[in-house]
Amino acid sequence: MTVHAQSQDPVAEVASRPKPDVAPSHGLQAQILERLGLALTSGELKSGSVVRIEELEERYGVSRSVIRETLQVLASMGMLVSRRRIGVQILPFAEWNLFDPRLIRWRLASSERIAQLRSLTELRTAIEPEAARLAATRAPLSSASELMGLAGKLWAAGQAGDSEGFLEIDVHFHRLVLISSGNEMFGKLDSLVAEGITGRTHYGLMPQHPPADALQLHVDIANAIQRKNPDHAHDAMLRIMQRTLDEMSSIWDAQILE
Repeated sequence: MTVHAQSQDPVAEVASRPKPDVAPSHGLQAQILERLGLALTSGELKSGSVVRIEELEERYGVSRSVIRETLQVLASMGMLVSRRRIGVQILPFAEWNLFDPRLIRWRLASSERIAQLRSLTELRTAIEPEAARLAATRAPLSSASELMGLAGKLWAAGQAGDSEGFLEIDVHFHRLVLISSGNEMFGKLDSLVAEGITGRTHYGLMPQHPPADALQLHVDIANAIQRKNPDHAHDAMLRIMQRTLDEMSSIWDAQILE
């Protein structure tokens, strides 16, 4: 699907786009988690640095219990560790759980947006075509029929310019392909794929009216899965992912040349 080419500098354009809501925040602790997560992924709190809980209390204007609960979540994601008599140490990026959907959302909302989009797209290209192939041999009839219905709804939403409706259906379609593969580990990647699709939409990298050939590829995937044709399912999904890689390459190439 075509990337809007409105800027001479595609990297700067994507990086400067306004941040959508990173995640729904329910309660004070959830809000502080989002703020601290963004501070970490943006580099505001740098790897290797040490901060004290008292500093965080003052910085965010919340109680020690809220900070401690938040730090426990971030520690479980490999982003930091609390050391007695030292403080809270920010761990190197290599230690972080990069498959956590919350971390992906924070990176998309930070200066690491381009790198995160590239990593997600490359991961999808490696996984989704094989998931489609497996789905063509393992998907139950009900799932195959549902995929056909979703492909039709994608057409309707795309033609109507309903971006949010299209996003919801597209996420459901790709999630169902992963689950229908019958591979439980592929199925667990559905939230990562959803973050990649959502990130492209929220940062203006999807057209309001998707091209007809891109819509047709979704129909081809669903049809191949329903007809139990694994090679056709694989090839159609691969074409979708190659199209996405091609559309994003100008942004990535510009970043490399900087």
